Amino acid sequence: MVTARGEESDVVLGLGVGADDYIHKPFSPSELIARVRAVLRRGPIRDSDPDRMVVRGPLAIDPVRYRIKVDGRRLEFTPTEFRLLHVLASHPGRVFTRGQLLDRAVGDRAVVIDRNIDVHVRAVRKKLGPHRGLIQTVRGIGYCFRDEEGQEV
Repeated sequence: MVTARGEESDVVLGLGVGADDYIHKPFSPSELIARVRAVLRRGPIRDSDPDRMVVRGPLAIDPVRYRIKVDGRRLEFTPTEFRLLHVLASHPGRVFTRGQLLDRAVGDRAVVIDRNIDVHVRAVRKKLGPHRGLIQTVRGIGYCFRDEEGQEV
């Protein structure tokens, strides 16, 4: 994250909502390049095993069978809704931007705008019913799945 805001609370907030690093103006271009290289060395975000069953509280996602159960009851999701929920639940506490979710859930073949993801999130929340709070909105950024301890982000 590159910003003009340099207060400690701004840095803590930025890192807390998912930034890998935080640099404020004025900054040295060589420092920025060094920080970007350090983040790139960490490698891309990967699911450790994309076929592994994901269980988060009342939610169970079986990516091999494309099945989702909530409180033991099977629910029907569209392929996009399924991928969206799977991405979020596979990384509890991690904040995804709308663009990142579109790339992972819809793919680059579809012509959509980043706000389309809001429609999909709304549909997923509706299907989750009383567990709709598992997906949290991070205002101005995107969405995340409630972390393992059930804490809000």
